[in-house]
Amino acid sequence: MAGVEEKLAYFQAITGITDSDLCTEILSAHGWDLELAISSITGADGHRPSSSGAATTTNDTSISVNREPQDVGLVLPHNGNNGPPGLAWKIVTLPFSIISGSLGLISGAIGFGMWAAGGILSYSLGMVGLRTPVGAGTTPLASVSQSAAEAMGFVSSFERDYGRTRPNFVEEGFMDALQRSRREYKLLFVYLHSPEHPDTPAFCGRTLCNEVLTTFLNENFVTWGASVKASEGFKMSNSLKASGFPFCAVVMAATNQRIALLQQAEGPKSPEEILMLLQKVLEESAPVLDSARLEAEERTNSIRLREEQDAAYRAALEADQARERQRKEEQERLEREAAEAERKRKEEEEAHERALQEAAERESALAKMREEKALSLGAEPEKGPDVTQVFVRFPSGERKGRRFHCSTTIQSLYDYVDSLGFLEVDSYSLISNFPRTVYGQDKLSLSLQEAGLHPQASLFVELK
Repeated sequence: MAGVEEKLAYFQAITGITDSDLCTEILSAHGWDLELAISSITGADGHRPSSSGAATTTNDTSISVNREPQDVGLVLPHNGNNGPPGLAWKIVTLPFSIISGSLGLISGAIGFGMWAAGGILSYSLGMVGLRTPVGAGTTPLASVSQSAAEAMGFVSSFERDYGRTRPNFVEEGFMDALQRSRREYKLLFVYLHSPEHPDTPAFCGRTLCNEVLTTFLNENFVTWGASVKASEGFKMSNSLKASGFPFCAVVMAATNQRIALLQQAEGPKSPEEILMLLQKVLEESAPVLDSARLEAEERTNSIRLREEQDAAYRAALEADQARERQRKEEQERLEREAAEAERKRKEEEEAHERALQEAAERESALAKMREEKALSLGAEPEKGPDVTQVFVRFPSGERKGRRFHCSTTIQSLYDYVDSLGFLEVDSYSLISNFPRTVYGQDKLSLSLQEAGLHPQASLFVELK
């Protein structure tokens, strides 16, 4: 009965279900097979080969997919030795709960010529809401930070128990660690920690924390660790078929959400043994890593060259476009200047024509006015007692004279001056000297006799 109670306690610790009756019912439904019962909750495959099955040899070149339908996609031909047959020991399918939670599956070529999904969203074992009968609800997904929180918790616990001289475990989920190894063109070293296993303290303190091994790991691998009592560590132990502890493995990304298992070590190992295994797998994978790195560099150089060519083409195109714009702008400027010059020329011509026309019209009007005023004066009278002799001196010095009847008004004198056409202005005055008298607007209606100009007068024109 003690075994049943231990299984019940372990099941509750792993799943987070506190209802003892419900846990008992689930375990009973699975024949008290602890792994099958836990797999029914977590979604991980519980069909693990027995120790006898693992030790059995076969002449087939691959393990039947039907025997391990969830975890094994390909096993390379066996070489008859106890160790793995080659670089890729086998291809391991990751649990759906490790893959399905990725915020964005990354498809396309990666560093190894393969690809891996990005991010992790594992099922939350502690948050499984199984308060209702089995199958009545759905299993909620944990947030992305749960896997990172588990990793940080493991690193903190490991450092607290074994000190700071340790592998540099990345504080992130498995898929993020796998992507990190891909980006850095390194292999991923996986350590699954079983805290209650009797060999764990010695292995961690003497092997994993060995200074030489730690330095080698930190320089050549991306290192990820997890406790098998945590959600993601438990699922990875199922995927990697961890049958003994302490458990270490070296993996790399493969296709279709799988990983290539390159090497694994189970049970207590010395630092020298682990270091030898790591050196061997590093030597075997070096061509793949170097090829991937060279391919990435070629892709980067090709992309950079293409970008430089595109930039040069864009620069040349922009320069051509700038020159074309400048040419068009210069052409448009010249056209505008030519149009403006033509407009001004036409305006000047039109203004000149208008000025000529207006001058001609003024001249015609003046000529007509002079003619009309000359006619209004009538014929020049002959000398006589009633006739006044008037002389007018112009600003040019020219002097003109004419006889008028003494009853003729001062206005007639202005008409006479206007009819001669000697003046270019209309505003002037007739003035006499000794005494100086201006015959302006107020005296136009006076007769020559009334104005004191009879029988003879000398006047001059003063311009205003």
